[in-house]
Amino acid sequence: MFEHALLGELLGDEAVAKAFSGQVFLGHFSRFEIVLTEALAAHGLIDSDSAEAIIAGCRSFTPDIQKIRTETVTDGLAVPAYVRQLKAHIGEPHQKDVHLGTTSQDLIDTALALSLHGLNEIFRHDINRLRDSLQDLNHAHGPNRLMGRTRMQAALPMTVGDRISAWQAPLERHQSRLETIGPAVCVLQLGGAVGTNHVFGDKAEAIAGEMAASLELGKPSKQWHTGRDNLVDYANWLSMVTGTLGKVGQDVCLMAQQGIDEITLESGGRSSAMPHKQNPIAAETLVTLARFNAVQISAMHHALVHEQERSGSAWALEWMILPKMCEATACALKTANRLAGQISGMGQVVSQ
Repeated sequence: MFEHALLGELLGDEAVAKAFSGQVFLGHFSRFEIVLTEALAAHGLIDSDSAEAIIAGCRSFTPDIQKIRTETVTDGLAVPAYVRQLKAHIGEPHQKDVHLGTTSQDLIDTALALSLHGLNEIFRHDINRLRDSLQDLNHAHGPNRLMGRTRMQAALPMTVGDRISAWQAPLERHQSRLETIGPAVCVLQLGGAVGTNHVFGDKAEAIAGEMAASLELGKPSKQWHTGRDNLVDYANWLSMVTGTLGKVGQDVCLMAQQGIDEITLESGGRSSAMPHKQNPIAAETLVTLARFNAVQISAMHHALVHEQERSGSAWALEWMILPKMCEATACALKTANRLAGQISGMGQVVSQ
C-alpha cells in the first residue's frame, strides 16, 4: 500500500522509499567497497596497484540490477551477485582482493546504517517543524475554553492550551531519545564470515575505525551481526512517534464530531455519497499509521532471535518490517504537519 498507485500519496513517503531502494543500496555497497579497499591498502593487506584498480572499478561499475534480482532468488541476498559482477568488471589480477575479509551482511547492514543516517535528519526536521506548528496553534487558540473529557465523557473545563501541551510534551522527549538511539543504529558493520574479522588480524580495529570515519558512521565496539537490539529500540522509537501523532489524530477526530464542534478544519475529505460531509482524513490517517507501527513491533522482536552467528530468516524478517515502519513514521510526521496547517479554530473563544 505504501507504493500503491492509488494510495501511495496517502500512506507512503517517497524520500523513505528511495532511501531503501535497490539503487540507493547498490550505491552504498560501492561506497563500502571503496572505503574497505582504501583501509586495506593503508594497512598493507593489499598492494596499491590492486587498490587503485578496485577503486576505479567501483566508480565505473554499473551493476545489472535485473540479473541481481534474478540471482537473489537463489542466493537469498543481493550481495553475492553484486560482488560477482563487480569482480568480473575489475578482472584479473585484482579481483581476488575485492570484498576481501568481509561478508554479505557487512554490506547490507552498513547500507542500512547509511540510509537510517539520512532518514534521522528528516525525522529531526519534521518533528521540529511540528513542534513549531503546535506552538503557533497554542499562541493563536491556547486561551480558548475547551471541555476536558475523561473516558470520552465531559469532565471539567480546561483550555485549548492544556490539550496542545499534552500533544507537545512527548515530541520533545522523542527528539531527546533520537539523539541517543539515532547514533546507535548508524554504525558500521564489519565482522567478516562469522563475526571475528579473522582476515584482518590485529589491524581489524584500525580498519573499522577508518572505514567508519570515511562513511560518517559510528565505529562498532563489536560486530552486530546477531545483536539487533539497537534496531528494535529504534523501531520502538518509531512506534512511539507515530503513537503520539495517532493520539493527536484521535483527539482531532473527536473534536471535529458534529455536536462537539471544538475544532475547525479548513479542508477535509469529500464523500462520494454525501456531499455535505467533510471528513478529517489527515487525522484518521495518523491513527491508522500509529496502529500499523504498533503491530510491527512484535515482528521486530521476533527478528531478535538469530541462531548462532547469523540467521537468514530473522534477518530477512527485519528487512520486511523496519523500512515500512520508517516510511509510516515519515508519512505520519508529514501528515501531522499538514493537519496542523488545516486547523483554523479550536475551542470556544473567550470574550475580552
